[in-house]
Amino acid sequence: MRKRGWAVLTALAHALSVLAAGCGGGGDNNSEGGGGTTNAAENVKGTISTLAVWTGPEGAAFQAVLNGFKAKYPNVTVKYKSAKDPGQVLATAVQGGNPPDVAALNSPGLMKDFQKKGALKPIDFAKSAVSSNFSPDWVRFGTIDNKLYGLFFKGANKSTVWYNVHAFEDAGISDPPKSWDELLKDGKTLSASGTPAYSFGAADGWTLTDIFENLYIRIAGPDKYDQLADHKIPWTDPSVKQTLTELAKVFGDTKNIAGGTAGALQDNFPASVTNVFQTQSPKAAMVFEGDFVPGVVAGQTKAKAQTDYNVFNFPAVKGKGGDYVVGGGDVITMFKDNPASRALVQYLATPEAAEIWAKKGGYSSPNKNVDASVYPDDITRTTATALAQASTFRFDLSDLQPSEFGGDAMFTDLQNFFKNPSDVDGTAKKLESDATAAYKTS
Repeated sequence: MRKRGWAVLTALAHALSVLAAGCGGGGDNNSEGGGGTTNAAENVKGTISTLAVWTGPEGAAFQAVLNGFKAKYPNVTVKYKSAKDPGQVLATAVQGGNPPDVAALNSPGLMKDFQKKGALKPIDFAKSAVSSNFSPDWVRFGTIDNKLYGLFFKGANKSTVWYNVHAFEDAGISDPPKSWDELLKDGKTLSASGTPAYSFGAADGWTLTDIFENLYIRIAGPDKYDQLADHKIPWTDPSVKQTLTELAKVFGDTKNIAGGTAGALQDNFPASVTNVFQTQSPKAAMVFEGDFVPGVVAGQTKAKAQTDYNVFNFPAVKGKGGDYVVGGGDVITMFKDNPASRALVQYLATPEAAEIWAKKGGYSSPNKNVDASVYPDDITRTTATALAQASTFRFDLSDLQPSEFGGDAMFTDLQNFFKNPSDVDGTAKKLESDATAAYKTS
């Protein structure tokens, strides 16, 4: 299953007890925003439809957000519909000439596809609110041809490392590593204490792309990351080889991996998490994955946050990238331009709207002005704040590739590298060959 699928499933498992939906501070007090109900707001009328992937607790949380909108725009009715594959549902609806008014898409690539088809309406009317509440990177990813088409309402932080608190304590490690070199050193310390340092769900190749991407952006920098994402530099570039060389320091430490190389290649993502957080005799001390890990922890172990497990940011490499975040996000787009749709988009750009869902848990907002205190636990507060406040944010690199490469060949190539981490040059050549073939047919 692709990583976006796991993010949805584990976020559902991680959804915390439902709290009364309140409205946080920071909303715009204008006729289109999210402040108090004004005469202008009361004049906005109509019924609009919106579509997203969110179901279960996530769907209920988004409905609470829409209820907050209704309180401010009493004459607007929003009908919400969920879909397992919003892209396919929307493609059919667009072809039939009846798309929803507003929809949440799960990638900027999908947003670009619908914009190219002429199906999306620009949301430049919300540019001031979006620019005030989101970092330049998030604004840039919502912009096409100098026009704003999307705002990112829900995000995912994949630059996180989850660790067994007791394993670290038993090894005498008091503070999580802040640099890659410290992480490698701590890995040796953990091994010496009797617990392997690393757990990998290498049967799911996307877990290997995630650690590669986090290392790559810290070694090569965001500009080269963008160039590699667009295949403007080859996968044989020295920056790729340097990243593979660093990755080999972990992949090649096979005795320090839960199950060794062979065992890790049989473990899927959930298994890689339970290896670390099973109650008795953990098989490893840490796992490199996104902020959806707690969903598996809650669903398959008895480990408690902070007491048994905790998290630290993916560490800096030679002083670079300690606050970089690689991740994902759901982007709000508008298919029909009318006053009610505009009002909803403006509202969703406010901290107030995001805080309604944030209070319920299982959610991270890219909105930098969301009050961190509304998150229901310290771990979510840590990962969500890192996402919103990151000096540099980039989308998951493999998800930006043609699916034949980013969703298939890249997985296999890194699994083969996991088996033979000494073959840096051969792996780089194979990645480049597969990427070139995929771009020719995309």
